Amino acid sequence: MKIGILSRNPKIYSTHRLVKAAISRGHKVKVINPLRCYMNITSSKPMVHYKDQMLDDLDVIVPRIGASITYYGTAVLRQFEMMGVYSMNESTSITRSRDKLRCLQILSRSGIGLPTTSYAHSTKMTEKLIKMVGGAPCVIKLIEGTQGKGVILGDTAKSAESVIDGFRQMKAHFLVQEFIKECNGSDIRAFVIGDKVVASMMRQAKEGEFRSNLHRGGSAVPVKISEEEAAMAVNAAKALGLNVAGVDLLRSHRGPLVLEVNSSPGLQGIETSTGLDIASMMIEYIEQNVGKRDYAG
Repeated sequence: MKIGILSRNPKIYSTHRLVKAAISRGHKVKVINPLRCYMNITSSKPMVHYKDQMLDDLDVIVPRIGASITYYGTAVLRQFEMMGVYSMNESTSITRSRDKLRCLQILSRSGIGLPTTSYAHSTKMTEKLIKMVGGAPCVIKLIEGTQGKGVILGDTAKSAESVIDGFRQMKAHFLVQEFIKECNGSDIRAFVIGDKVVASMMRQAKEGEFRSNLHRGGSAVPVKISEEEAAMAVNAAKALGLNVAGVDLLRSHRGPLVLEVNSSPGLQGIETSTGLDIASMMIEYIEQNVGKRDYAG
């Protein structure tokens, strides 16, 4: 097969590993910077151009689109879908997962356990937003943040109100979320491919930090998850329409809760901590599903 990987940097660990895995399984691979693509949007023959080439011979496209370029990156991906190219994760599913509010609303509708979350536009609702999630401490999140950026802990009601007021002055979209104290700065990343969790790790925040993201200095170790946790992770990915996802879970007193769903999960942390070849598993999944093309647009 001819596989295109949408990524701005071929040297990124995840991109490099996918290229290596695909080549080792006998496929031809091209890393494509989505920002260097331009599109011919026509009813007769939609096309994606890359630099001076027409990308009309790809069988598969693997999106590794950073959050900062979600709009343009998914537009390019959507164009490939219109051309009949199989996408590992569809553009619609990626945009669902990138909008934290929309993501939570979809998961809520599917009956998936979540931390209590509140959202409002009016500045008059600040006190009510905090009370709705059980008071302080509480977590304030930018709706389109990633890797722990734009996530702030309000230790007290007063500090939470100050953060909310600051976000509102910036005209930023944010939500307020219940702080699950019993997690003690840890969460679980369950890596979902298709209908199963293929690997899982527990991430622990560094001392003095509540965010467990590895990009924020957190550490990770492999962990065995329960059947309930695995089922929740798979159901969360399915609810958003994702074939491959990193589902972040919290172990609360009332059972597992989904914190976030990542449509472009990094491979370095999960492969390093578990010793598993996740990249090859992803390519194998593509091999088994490449004939299934049914895009809604």
